[in-house]
Amino acid sequence: MAAVAERPGLILDPRLEPVLRDAVAALGRAGAGAEAEAGLAAALGAVRAALAAAGGPAALGERERALFGAFLRSLARAPGAARPEGVWQRCFLEGPPGLVFCVLLESLGSAGSGLDPREVVGVLEQFLQEGRLSALLWEVCQQQAQAGCPELQDVLINKIVCLPEHVSNKLQGKNPPVFFPQNYFPLLGDAILQVLEKISDSLRGGLDCSISFVSHVLGKVCIHGRQKEILGVLVPCLTDLTKSDCIWQRICWRLVECVPDRWMEAVVLGFVQRAPGADVLSRLLGNLVVKNKKAQFVVTQKMLLLQYGHTTEVLQNLLGYLSLDGLRRTLLLRVLQELLETWSSSSAVKHSTAEQQLYISKAILICLSHLKEPEIETHRQELLTSMMEGVKCRLDSSLPQQRRLGMVVAESISLKINTEGPVLKFEYEEDDETRELKFLLVQTPSFCNVPSLPDDDRSEKAGAALPLVPESNEKSHAAAPVMSNEESDTEFDSDDDLIPYDMSEDKELKIKAPVYIRDCIEVLTGSRTEDVDKWEATVKALESLVRKNPAATREVSVELAKILLHLEEKTCIEGFVELRQRAQVAVLTTDPIPVAKYLTSQFYSLNYSLRQRMDILDVLVLAAQELSCPKFLGKTKHSGAQKPCIQLLQGSDSSKGWRRVVDERIKNKTRRLDKGQCHVELASRPNEFNSVAGYFFFPLIQHFDRPLTTFDLLGEDHLVLGRLAHTLAILMYLAVNTVAVTAMGKALLEFVWALRFHTDSYVRQGLLSCISSLLLSVPTERILADMTEELLETQSWLGDVMEKDPDGDCRRLALQNLLLMENLKKKLEVVPS
Repeated sequence: MAAVAERPGLILDPRLEPVLRDAVAALGRAGAGAEAEAGLAAALGAVRAALAAAGGPAALGERERALFGAFLRSLARAPGAARPEGVWQRCFLEGPPGLVFCVLLESLGSAGSGLDPREVVGVLEQFLQEGRLSALLWEVCQQQAQAGCPELQDVLINKIVCLPEHVSNKLQGKNPPVFFPQNYFPLLGDAILQVLEKISDSLRGGLDCSISFVSHVLGKVCIHGRQKEILGVLVPCLTDLTKSDCIWQRICWRLVECVPDRWMEAVVLGFVQRAPGADVLSRLLGNLVVKNKKAQFVVTQKMLLLQYGHTTEVLQNLLGYLSLDGLRRTLLLRVLQELLETWSSSSAVKHSTAEQQLYISKAILICLSHLKEPEIETHRQELLTSMMEGVKCRLDSSLPQQRRLGMVVAESISLKINTEGPVLKFEYEEDDETRELKFLLVQTPSFCNVPSLPDDDRSEKAGAALPLVPESNEKSHAAAPVMSNEESDTEFDSDDDLIPYDMSEDKELKIKAPVYIRDCIEVLTGSRTEDVDKWEATVKALESLVRKNPAATREVSVELAKILLHLEEKTCIEGFVELRQRAQVAVLTTDPIPVAKYLTSQFYSLNYSLRQRMDILDVLVLAAQELSCPKFLGKTKHSGAQKPCIQLLQGSDSSKGWRRVVDERIKNKTRRLDKGQCHVELASRPNEFNSVAGYFFFPLIQHFDRPLTTFDLLGEDHLVLGRLAHTLAILMYLAVNTVAVTAMGKALLEFVWALRFHTDSYVRQGLLSCISSLLLSVPTERILADMTEELLETQSWLGDVMEKDPDGDCRRLALQNLLLMENLKKKLEVVPS
């Protein structure tokens, strides 16, 4: 008793305990009739009056709380006729909020309750609307300061956070709008703010208060995936409250520090995503990453190295937060080192997605923007080493995006560590992505975030920012350009008095191009430098000359193909590469077999550059595409009836008015059944690629696994291997309905199976394209007869690629191939046996 007497507010009015006992007894013997209802109403009214006289729910001791809980449970079990309408609801709303909340949820989930679920939900709705939720949180915070029971608090946290689910499950989704998650959790956020204000007042008054229950509620809500709703209310208010108030900053720091480790990730991620800037995040979290190991792991490891779906703004918030305090800057430097290790790892480049590589590159550039000069001096050699290793890995990649990414990051690192000396400079085509990466290196102060103005306001602000010019200055500026003729003459140099020649009628001399194929060969192989103009004319005219003289071309086709393959640009001709390629395609389509034999044999020969080998592949693809496409005849044919028309005699101009009237009447009264459709009649001619497909395909696929001194497809020349795989896929697709398509399909499947685990994503994309071409080109019956077992193994491999491949394009192509196989199976089920 002495212990109770020392705690203020726990000595009750002696009338409350007997009143509660009398009310419980009255509810137990409640019956029908006006007298019984009046008696119950009087008993409930006496309970309310005694509670108010005792000082309200906050003044209840442990014994009285137990008696009040028994009273509320008896009231919930009582039949509807025994509960006076309007009175019993107030008993719940005016009682201890934690006790009331638990009893209502027990009644909602209990089958033997006298309360209808809708009645319980109605009381809960009033409970929320009258702000009793903040009273509940505050009550538990006071109990925690007095060593409350943690087990009961955990149960209460679950009930608070899962209230929308409880109500929705009981009412089968027909719950009131206040229990929708998008409405309930902002309301819970407002309640938390009210409790934090009371905690702030208590601290200013010198009283102790616990915040851990509120932290537990916040963590539970965030781990349930409702960060957006609750932090959308909390973060803006806490941002304003912590600007100049150190007590509010301490409250906010304790709020996140008291979150259990199992929920820390969701809370930290929510704050990082919602904070409007790094300085705000620093005020809200303080040195959380230094004090809490879980938060440190989330910020320095998980969000940067294990995840890559966060926006650039989140990265700027996160890394800017690490840079704003001396204790946290050590973590920033450690993060930069780990990011650079990942960026310079060849294994990471091969086994991580393009999106993750871009994400890590952005993080590196943001870290560099926050480095100070002494830190750069200390870590200059580490930065230089990582830069050289990383750019080498990326320049070896077959994907243009990866190569460009390596160039941009290497340029940025070089610019940062070599402020005075020469810096790296690469040639690449800039796009929005590269411009964004370069912009990240320029640090923008987090406290200068100015909201964008509307167009009108922006123009007014811009006009207001211009310096005002005095009127006299305006006049002098306006008069400045006006000079006299004498003054202007003295400004000119004497050489300007010379009169230029009139060249308006001069014409450029045109060099006549050769008209014979052999003359072209002579010009292209000649070594005289004075015939440059003739050489240019020959290159431009060669394609049309080859197509006009097929017989003459066939006599020297191989020689001409050899010349074009080794032809180098002597002068700067616009579109030289395209002109040479078109001429090569023309030679190959004119005489396919010998030229194809020559080109495919040269692909695996010594002393060719990678560019020449890829040129051979491009020419083979373009020529195969041209040979496989049918030629069109320019004959136009109309189907259906001709469009009706009326022929009128020619008359004078005065007759145009009545003719227009007649034409409109005819047009309005004429019903046209069919106007006919114009289409081009296709030529009936065989596929020219049918007889030569094998000459294009099989020599290319034969020697891919034989390394040469200067050419190793299975080694460092994987870029050409990727191009070869894509070329074979296209040739396979163009060989549809040809005689050799089945043999080509079997050979291609073996090629794919040998290289299916290649580490380069561009090569894997080419192999998956080969599978698509095979399924589309080879007849279904031949697939079943000759490749059943191989395709079953391929299907299993495609499933692994779709689930585990780090490259998004590979996963998409694997899914595409699986769908093609599924369609193939459905077609077979439809065909009768």
